[in-house]
Amino acid sequence: MSERVARGLGDPSAVAEPRGTRIQRVRASLVALLSWLACRLPEELVVRIADVAGEVWYRAAPARAATGRRNLQRVVAYLAGGGLGGAEVKAAAADPAALERLLRASFRNAARYYFEVARTPTFGPSTIRDRLLIETPEVVERAFGAGRPVIFVALHFGAIELPALLLAERTGIQATVPMETIADPELQRYFVRSRGRVGLRIVGLREARRELLAGLRRGESVGLVGDRDLTGGGLPVSLFGAPAPLPAGPALLAIETGAPIYVAAVRRAGIGRYRGKLVELAVPADGTRRERQTATVAALAAAFESIVADAPEQWWTIFFPIWPDLTDAPTERAA
Repeated sequence: MSERVARGLGDPSAVAEPRGTRIQRVRASLVALLSWLACRLPEELVVRIADVAGEVWYRAAPARAATGRRNLQRVVAYLAGGGLGGAEVKAAAADPAALERLLRASFRNAARYYFEVARTPTFGPSTIRDRLLIETPEVVERAFGAGRPVIFVALHFGAIELPALLLAERTGIQATVPMETIADPELQRYFVRSRGRVGLRIVGLREARRELLAGLRRGESVGLVGDRDLTGGGLPVSLFGAPAPLPAGPALLAIETGAPIYVAAVRRAGIGRYRGKLVELAVPADGTRRERQTATVAALAAAFESIVADAPEQWWTIFFPIWPDLTDAPTERAA
């Protein structure tokens, strides 16, 4: 076991992964050390450090900023045109300087995500009880009160680790979640460990469909992140007023198993404070399989729009290609 680590003891689908290079191991050790420090420093100080890191990131990554700027402009223009979003959204839709301020806030929020991952060991039931305000309590009760497996779809938004913590806290059952494999095996293991601490069992994209179906059939809930088409097989639907491919996996799972499907999101509402919601989706019972699939993905897109409207600066998918007509830069990969 010194040279290889299995993804999931006792799981016949687990595949041994080689250790990384010496540089990768050193980098992973540094990340672990930073996590140790982040867990012991005052939270307000960690947030301030993350904000500084986000500002540096904004200045050091002009290509990433250009992608984010194009995508964010589309988002705020759509929201403002529909009377959605707050004053900052309306200002950003009309004023380039306001848009740039919102973009800088997006970099700060993206940096906060990584610092939140580092602080994952500090999360526990008290985080949900004392820090998370549920805005849709009746939907949450419906999702968890039926005693049946549920499909949760998240997006790269806000504090993405907290919906998983809520799921684990309410069900007491480990949830299966697919994750893109990153090139650095040592960092991959770090992310798998950190997400395992909040009740997630990580599987790779290749085996995701099989593992998620198996989890649902065992009576376990499953989670997916559904706002980026990583495999190239997404269905084009309207997202913020323009066609964008979104993953078909969540819709397929719902159609094949009959499990209810919800979109889950938690956004930051101040230092150490969060607001969360669940949005239930209706899966059409009639029509061809393709028609039902497309309608469900379109409903996902509409739910994403309603969630992002609350805090577009917290949707860090804007830093990656979303709409084909705006994509003119190489695809970046996210953890």
